[in-house]
Amino acid sequence: MGSSHAHQSGYTGHYCFVTIRAQWLNSVDLSVHLQPGNQRWTVDQSWMFVPLSSRRTQWLHGPSPVTTFGPKACMLQNPHAVMHIQDPASQRLTWNKPPKSVLVIKKIRDASLLQPFKELCTFLTEVKDLMVYVEKKVLDDPAISGDEVFAAITKKFCTFREDLDDISNRVDFIICLGGDGTLLYASSLFQESVPPVMAFHLGSLGFLTPFKFDTYQSQVTQIIEGNAAIVLRSRLQVRVLKENWEKKDTVDEKGIILTNKDLETSRKAMQYQVLNEVVVDRGPSSYLSNVDLFLDGHLITTVQGDGLIVSTPTGSTAYAVAAGASMIHPNVPAIMITPICPHSLSFRPIVVPAGVELQIKLSPDARNTAWVSFDGRKRQEICHGDSITITTSCFPVPSICFRDPVNDWFESLATCLHWNVRKKQNYLSSEDEEF
Repeated sequence: MGSSHAHQSGYTGHYCFVTIRAQWLNSVDLSVHLQPGNQRWTVDQSWMFVPLSSRRTQWLHGPSPVTTFGPKACMLQNPHAVMHIQDPASQRLTWNKPPKSVLVIKKIRDASLLQPFKELCTFLTEVKDLMVYVEKKVLDDPAISGDEVFAAITKKFCTFREDLDDISNRVDFIICLGGDGTLLYASSLFQESVPPVMAFHLGSLGFLTPFKFDTYQSQVTQIIEGNAAIVLRSRLQVRVLKENWEKKDTVDEKGIILTNKDLETSRKAMQYQVLNEVVVDRGPSSYLSNVDLFLDGHLITTVQGDGLIVSTPTGSTAYAVAAGASMIHPNVPAIMITPICPHSLSFRPIVVPAGVELQIKLSPDARNTAWVSFDGRKRQEICHGDSITITTSCFPVPSICFRDPVNDWFESLATCLHWNVRKKQNYLSSEDEEF
């Protein structure tokens, strides 16, 4: 670790977050990622490493382990697995150039959102002079298309259609009006880099939507000026490989017959970016689901039960927590594996490093197929020979905080999930103690 010139160097392998917070002689703070399996012993006397003091700071990363062992041994540095990262507590939004466009996502067919939607869009176009992107089906609502006064505003909009129009390089930031589902939907529209997301709580739960609409003008202005904290919500990169075992010979789109030797090229592969969770379940079958779970190519267990949830830290407070999992702060680099009603009393939810690769396959002796969904969408059947590969995506969702990542999260736990809410125990006076 003799050099402080860490960089990504195009590394795309799997890594887990091992944060090293150190103070060099020139007082440079460094955080790095290390690839699992590359931690080796070596001898290095060419530099001097000074650990930070034990005083608490605003860092969300824990105190770093000392990486020198005794007078001469230290950890071997792998240059391909080192990169600069910023501590989550200091992550704040900034703009290279002033934002010129905004995507407004509104919950469909919700009459209570019509007035906030019209007010916000009028403010963005008339006051802030921003180009507003809106999905076409939102404007097809008769309550919007039939409003002659608002029609002058809608003429300035840019519209798009999901799965048909690519807006990934056109939108500077996103505003969501509704519940948590609007944020999940915003994530699904961007399969690579995601613009910053500002979510207003206008739905039923609102765990991921920290902003209240009452003061939207000042809050939006603050975001445009680049004055806000953000939390990077990790996503799962999911690859589904479909293989049809029923047909030995298949015909491709051009009418060419593909034989068994062409089977690999005839497989259908689909990729998804998932913010909450991947759910594999037994579908309409009355039999137990029976799927094999692999971690970095090794079979770790066979899941027999109603199904399996693979979730991000953000998704740990969704379906996973209802299935008995722990709640994980979104800044914790991890993947959670939670069984759904397992037919085993000892099968508890587990947390694995964010850098591992998980693979789910139907067990060879499974009595029925399985079904998979991604953030509650794109539901499809999984048959023998199909596989689901899951890794942590390198494209997180930058979610804008109302205050900061820690306070917002605990506020959501208290207000949305009523975490640890109970009537307090009565005070015991000295007279009561005598009894």
